[in-house]
Amino acid sequence: MGATIRAVSGSKIGMLTLGVTLLIGSSLVWAMGSRVPAVGTTAEDFQLTDLAGKQQSLSQYRGQVVLVNFWATWCKPCTTEMPAMQAMYDKLRDKGFVVLAVNELEDETKVREHITQHGHTFPVLMDRDNKVANQFGVFGLPVSVFIDEKGVVREYIKGGLLTEKVILDTVARIQKPEVMKAAALQ
Repeated sequence: MGATIRAVSGSKIGMLTLGVTLLIGSSLVWAMGSRVPAVGTTAEDFQLTDLAGKQQSLSQYRGQVVLVNFWATWCKPCTTEMPAMQAMYDKLRDKGFVVLAVNELEDETKVREHITQHGHTFPVLMDRDNKVANQFGVFGLPVSVFIDEKGVVREYIKGGLLTEKVILDTVARIQKPEVMKAAALQ
């Protein structure tokens, strides 16, 4: 009978060890997507491939206001806000504004079909291993990060639906007032 009690105790210890291991492991996975860049800090650079197969980096857009938008085709709020992103990209790109739409983990063919079908012309970058999403603390979609001309994070929006007004107002707070005034007059 003593051997039976020790076996059960050993089994419980094994289950407890397994439970602790799983808890620690899941915490590490959770933490991978929880390092949200603090507003006022420099955004960490990244490199991803666009739909044309060209390498793009965040640092190549230094000197412009950048909207980094994390999205997926299956995400209804993501696809709902894309027309506003396109409209503001069209209106402000000659005034130092760029949209980088970072797709998470999807098949390139599916992403290309979606972008073509909806006529989006802003750069779409493929985050095939989710590294950049993790770098930006993305957990859930959509997430939008506004970065100023010097590469500093100025706004981090999780789950909020971007509208033309939200984008315009955010860019206006970031950019020089005279640039936005000229854009509003057009």
